[in-house]
Order: sequence, then structure tokens, then C-alpha cells
Amino acid sequence: MDMTWFDEMEAKIPRGTVRTRFAPSPTGYMHVGNLRTALYTWLIARKNKGAFLFRLEDTDQTRQVEGATELIYRTMKECGLTHDEGPDVGGPVGPYIQTERRGFYGKYAQLLVERGHAYPCFCEKTEEEGEGFQRSEDPCRSLSPQAVREKLDAGAPYVIRQKIPQEGSTTFTDASFGEITVENNTLDDQVLMKRDGLPTYNFANVVDDHLMGITHVVRGSEYLASAPKYNLLYEGFGWEIPTYIHCSPVMRDAQNKMSKRHGDPSYEDLRREGYLTDAILNYVALLGWSPRGELAEQEFFTLEELVDAFDLTGISKSPAIFDLEKLKYFNSTYIKNLSPEAFLAAAEPYLRQGIRNPSIDLSLVAPLVQTRLDTLTEIPPMVDFFDTLPEYSNELYSHKKMKTTPENSLEALTLTLPVLEALEPWTFESIHDALIKLAEDNGLKNGRIMWPVRVAVSGKPTTPGGAVELCHILGKEETLRRIRQGLQQLTPTP
Repeated sequence: MDMTWFDEMEAKIPRGTVRTRFAPSPTGYMHVGNLRTALYTWLIARKNKGAFLFRLEDTDQTRQVEGATELIYRTMKECGLTHDEGPDVGGPVGPYIQTERRGFYGKYAQLLVERGHAYPCFCEKTEEEGEGFQRSEDPCRSLSPQAVREKLDAGAPYVIRQKIPQEGSTTFTDASFGEITVENNTLDDQVLMKRDGLPTYNFANVVDDHLMGITHVVRGSEYLASAPKYNLLYEGFGWEIPTYIHCSPVMRDAQNKMSKRHGDPSYEDLRREGYLTDAILNYVALLGWSPRGELAEQEFFTLEELVDAFDLTGISKSPAIFDLEKLKYFNSTYIKNLSPEAFLAAAEPYLRQGIRNPSIDLSLVAPLVQTRLDTLTEIPPMVDFFDTLPEYSNELYSHKKMKTTPENSLEALTLTLPVLEALEPWTFESIHDALIKLAEDNGLKNGRIMWPVRVAVSGKPTTPGGAVELCHILGKEETLRRIRQGLQQLTPTP
């Protein structure tokens, strides 16, 4: 076989620096395990001042979901996981979409056949990738070159299978699991090239990783079983084997992996449920990795701090449990730590869900809810009373600590109404001072005035902010209207 083309491909490979890749399939949402793989892969590249590649593995055309590619791009951008090479930015070893590399794989498969590490298989059940298909049963493995040529000349359909040694063992090293040895007779002759001329995932990713100069491969521990076959492919080509980092699965509980079909959230789901991107990333980073040394007790990391802290030795072999309550803790902390401007920007869509009245100043509402939230989706029901006063029971006026009852609340609101009617200007300070003075002039504790006003203007047992904040935000006209309604509701009918 003329090696000129292969030599030219080798000459293009960047060398001498760490190169990692995130290679998703466009089959749907970015699930948590996938996001973790992308993050770890990005962190390895950035930690080592290397290159991070984005490659689209779209050879399985039957599982593709419309819009999934755009969704992956958007998720990566939102998370700050910028790539140095990829379909959209180009690079020295493109194309970066597998179907656009279709012409490469057949040539490498034939090279492997010529070197005795693969063979064409004409059996009817060859579309199976080894499942229920024992190598010892495959008569094509031992076909003579003449018999193979006759079948090819006759146009017989075929796949190309990897020719696994029948004896001995294969040893590979993983950064997390250490050295693992597997007996070759336990490995199947996996399909490398399908009948339609497209490669299987297991073949394409090996060829592409080599041609793109990938030095570190991060993937789920479910691929540990395939690693010996990958090693044998690299050895068959005479290629350097990259560093493997197999990550244990993210589990819903001790028995079950997270799964979209079981309702477990994807990144998009978590964003819709009111989780901040920074909180999600921080939490996902700790699902199967922990910092070392002086950072061992630290929980909160910015993306830049994760780059400095990340170390392969911190990756755990044990499965990680996805704990939604722990994520809420992270999210709540991130929300509290946002600047007022950043929080308002994040919260505004949710504030608008609860408050449609354009006269309500959302910048005054936002600080009242910021410290009370686990997720942003808690905002609308917390603030909807600003928009419309709900129906409420007079029992809300009863408050043991404030020593209020419906009866003395009627007295309090009767005292309050003329004071607020006469109040000018309508500011937080003027409302506060007027209500405090009213209580003092009547020999009452502050709560005897504040609680009835708070109930009258909100109609809720709990509110973000107290009576003064609520009156200020609602404005004079709406506050007086609600207090009059409260008086009417509290007044006994004859």
C-alpha cells in the first residue's frame, strides 16, 4: 500500500503540547455526565496551557436530534468552555465533523487489514458490534486472501472487524483506575467499518484522536471495557497511546445512573429550573473530583480557580451521587453572592412572570428576594401579590408574636389610613417614620401597626420585605386602596 497519503496526514498532526477534545454526538440535551466530561477535558487543556478541541461525532445518523448541535454549542458558550479548534472556528486538523471525514476511515481500515489487525467479514449478522457474536464462530477471520478477493469482486456486502489476538493479554493504564490487564480471549472482534461505509464510534474516535494529536482522552468508565481494543488499534497502527481518564458514572442514587428517560435533569433543565450556570459548573466539577492539599476543604470555585486547582489525581474511582439538595445549596450561595446588578439581570424574567404591572420598580423588589432563594423559579409566587392582591382570610391578621388579632388589626388600620393619606412625599423613609411615630403616639409596639399593614397590602402570611418596603414599592394609591379593602374586610357586617 502506498503510504504517501498516510505520511502527509501524520505530518499535519500538532505535537509537543497537551491537546484534549470534547466529542459529543448530536443526540439531544447536554446531560450532567456529558457536561462533566466537557468540563474536565477543558480544565486539563487550560491547566496545561494546551489546546481544547470540539469535535462532532455524528456517524450514528439514526439517533440524531434536530437542533441538538446548536444546543451543545450554546451550552458550551454559556459555561465558558471555549474551544480552540472545531467546526465553527476551524483548525489545522479539520474537518471536525466525523461525517465530513468519511473518506479517512476506510483507508485506515484497509491499512489495518493489510497489517493483519483487521479483516473483512461477510457474515449476515455483521452489523452487530460483537453482541452475541463470538469471534470463534466467525469463519471470515480465517478466509484466504483469494477467497476474500472473490467475495469482494462478486460485490458481497461486508463490514471490517478488528482482529483481536487469540492468545495473551492486553494491558492499559488509566489515570484514575491504574493498570488494568485483560485476557485477549475475552475480547470480541468489534466492527470497525459498517456496510454503509461509515465507521463505528469505537474506530472513528481512535483514528480521529490520533490524527488530531489528542494527548488526553476523558470518557465515562463504561468505556473501560473497550480500552484494551483501543490499545490494540493504536498498537496495530504503531501510534502513541494517549493518557486515558475514565470517570465513574454520575448516579441518581446508589443503584441507578442518571438518565433522561427517567426524568433526571439535563443542563438545560437545570437552567429552566432556576439554577445559575456558575453554580451548576461548580457542583458538577465536584461530582467525581475533589481538590487536594490546602484546597481540600474548599467547595466554591470560579472557573478560573478550577483551572488552577484541577489535578488528575483528584478524580475518584467511586460513582458520584447527584444530590439536588446540595446543588440547591450551591445555587443559593451563588445567588446571594451576585452583585445587585447581576442578580436583577438574572432574576428579571422571573420577576416579570409574577409582576406584570409596569409601574412596579423591579429594582426595588429584587433585593427583597435575593437572600431568600434556592432557585430563581421560586421568585414568581413570592412576588405575585405586587401585581394582584390575592383573596385572603382574616386569620392572617392573627399573629401571636406581634400580639395582633383581626379585632385590633381593624383598629390599627383605622389609625393608619389617615396618616398615610396625608403623607407626602411617598418615600421609604417617610413611610417608616410615619408608621413608627403612629405606634409610639398610641402607646403600641411597632408590630401592632406593621403586621396589619403588611397583611392588608400583601394578603400573604409571609412576604419578602416588611410593611414599609411593600408600601413604598406599591405606591401611595395602591397602598391606600388595599388598606381600605382590608378595613372593609375586617369590619363586621351588621
